[in-house]
Order: sequence, then structure tokens, then C-alpha cells
Amino acid sequence: MTPQRWYLYLIECESGAYYAGITNDLERRYTTHCAGLGAKYTRANPPVRLVGFSAYPDRSAAAMAEWAIRQLPRQAKIDSLRYIVRPLPSRSQAAC
Repeated sequence: MTPQRWYLYLIECESGAYYAGITNDLERRYTTHCAGLGAKYTRANPPVRLVGFSAYPDRSAAAMAEWAIRQLPRQAKIDSLRYIVRPLPSRSQAAC
């Protein structure tokens, strides 16, 4: 059996804030956020675009990365995107 990959993802919200989350099905989870059925935060602050993601070997590693990025102040979060998160192809960065 192939181990399941987990992903840390970042969403830019209408408010200009960034939302970090983890999932094992990135496309499904982002679609859920866009439909207003995702996390409480993204229901109140609708997503504008999926900024990017990073893959991890298991849920524990993804959760630790999510915790770390959530601890950063806004500017550090923005500055760290190029190191933490792989950008998506341009067609995947379309608005919800």
C-alpha cells in the first residue's frame, strides 16, 4: 500500500489575510473552501485564490508545518512563501 501524502496549503482571503490548512486531498478541500463549506475562518473570510502548497509524508509532519507557519507574523508569512510553499500552475490560481 502506498503511503498517503498530506499537504500544507495557503489560501489568500478577500480580507487580504492568509489561511493555512492541511489536507490529504488538495483539490477537494480547496473546492470545499470556495463553496463556503470549509473552515469557519474561510466561511467568514471567503477565499480569493490558492497561493500554493507543500507535500509532506504524513499528517503529523503536515500539522507541524501548519503550526509553524501560523505562528509567523503576516510579513514573515508572506516572505516565507517562496521557501515553504510550491506555487501552483497559473490555471490553478484562479479565483474561486
